[in-house]
Amino acid sequence: MLAMATLGFAVNFWAWALISPLGPLFRATGSLGTLTESDVALLVAVPVVVGSLGRIIVGGLTDRYGGRVMFPIVSGVTIIPTLFIAFFALDSYALLILGGFLLGIAGTAFAVGVPFVNAWFPPEKRGLAVGIFGAGMGGTAISALTTVKLTDHLGAKAPFLITAVVLAGYSLAAWLILRDAPDRVVPTTSLASRISANARLPITWQACLLYAVAFGGYVAFSVYLPAYLKTAHHLTPDSAANRMAGFVLIAVILRPVGGWLADKVGSIPVLATGFGVVVVCAAISAGTPPLHGIGTLAFLAMAAALGSGSGATFALIAKVTEPSRVGGVTGLVGAAGGLGGFVPPLIMGYVYGRTDSYAIGLWMLSVTAALALLLTVTVVRRTAAQGQEAR
Repeated sequence: MLAMATLGFAVNFWAWALISPLGPLFRATGSLGTLTESDVALLVAVPVVVGSLGRIIVGGLTDRYGGRVMFPIVSGVTIIPTLFIAFFALDSYALLILGGFLLGIAGTAFAVGVPFVNAWFPPEKRGLAVGIFGAGMGGTAISALTTVKLTDHLGAKAPFLITAVVLAGYSLAAWLILRDAPDRVVPTTSLASRISANARLPITWQACLLYAVAFGGYVAFSVYLPAYLKTAHHLTPDSAANRMAGFVLIAVILRPVGGWLADKVGSIPVLATGFGVVVVCAAISAGTPPLHGIGTLAFLAMAAALGSGSGATFALIAKVTEPSRVGGVTGLVGAAGGLGGFVPPLIMGYVYGRTDSYAIGLWMLSVTAALALLLTVTVVRRTAAQGQEAR
């Protein structure tokens, strides 16, 4: 069940990230007209919106109906915008924005998988289990490594058509194979009342803030890094996409490691260390150091920190939240993480358009990570202790 859920997360995130590697290509070729840096930033950030806000609803529906139903539905529905982009939107900026908005449905798969996996494991193993599931975010690496190459060799439609076929295959396999945990607790109250009750939990808003920085930072870099590298370091679209894939791979590997460490030493030390690394590395990157040295090391260290922090956040949720509420809380926290990834690309594009520099945006990331570090070692530490005592 864990393997199937992780595969489903990877496949849907592959679809979710299809537009990002093509952003610099669209601007370089002029196939959508003359695009500014802000236009590209908006294009690659739009899929994050539905994938973020949709998690609130999908997480609640997963609590009620289970992952065995929701995984095939989310994967199957994602086929529609994938084919829409392939056949109707590749020569129109407006239609591509619309297709990207609908493609965000794929991002809601995260809120399906966390409660599904959580129900199959005891509390002392949920950090590692959810961390392994979270490694499915490596689907963005598949997109980064294949989208531009497929476009160059097989045509612009190819990556979307191939992804649609994979989504169809997974939808069928998930319907036949997936089973919900036999002791899964099914809520009986309405979706609206559950969302309202979950939003009032202290761990919910605190985890929202932490995940907005940890996973939001990862999403922001995974969608905007190709554009950043092309503009700031003058790389080709293919080379920029490959480097983004390396960033994603490091974050993916460290996510289950972060969950495992949270099981062993606690979520708070893992989160605090991760945010501390981001504070330092974002400040270094603000100076645009050369990529062949400290520049690459700073970005890879940030990838490791953001990946481990994402895993540790959900290990924390799994330990202090009632099992029947995990889906709802996951939806809210996942939405915050996605929205955390939506805003930075827009800021980076806007700032660059006014200053021809990314320094201000990276300094803002450093300051934000410092505030998250302070929140972690004070308020969140107390909430974690109280929640574990109550459990």
